[in-house]
Amino acid sequence: MSASAPKATPAADAWRIAGVDEAGRGPLAGPVAIAAVILDPARPIAGLDDSKKLSEMRREALYPQIIECAVAYCVVMVDREEIDRINIYQATMVGMCRALAGLTPSAHEAWIDGNALPRELPCAGRAIVGGDALEPAISAASILAKVTRDRYMVALDGAHPGYGFADHKGYATPAHLEALKRLGPCPEHRRSFAPVKLLLDQGVLF
Repeated sequence: MSASAPKATPAADAWRIAGVDEAGRGPLAGPVAIAAVILDPARPIAGLDDSKKLSEMRREALYPQIIECAVAYCVVMVDREEIDRINIYQATMVGMCRALAGLTPSAHEAWIDGNALPRELPCAGRAIVGGDALEPAISAASILAKVTRDRYMVALDGAHPGYGFADHKGYATPAHLEALKRLGPCPEHRRSFAPVKLLLDQGVLF
């Protein structure tokens, strides 16, 4: 599923480095979101940082600035079914490739947060541990991925009330675990993740 469309600006002919990051590898429910962003050196954005270090209000304020100022961006979400089928690590790697492939203009190089690169990158790549706090393009990708996924989980709360998705965004908080035991898994819960799998093995159905 795609969360936003690629975009181009007049700076498209410069050497293009895309920052890539994800949000939502750890939660028990919902998709993982992956963003790729090529920033425009002529249009710097103040205040970029690892999305986890920013308040929700600050992330929401930076989101439209990134969309407006980027040379190109693309956000994709890999859904629960695919996560369960190929595992969360592979789903994240696949999502990175899809996000990069969705950039127009394309990137010459990808800087990816973490210590691993997907095997099928459509361009040269570099893994940067802690890159979401070090490289503005990765920070921007971190923010787009986080905001996109958080908005999805807020909407999911309306479709599946009682779990508290709008609050915990699918992470394994005590409130979420309690709701999961009380209500059983909903269709958006990741069947391959231990707390959900345990309930299913015990015959607790949604």
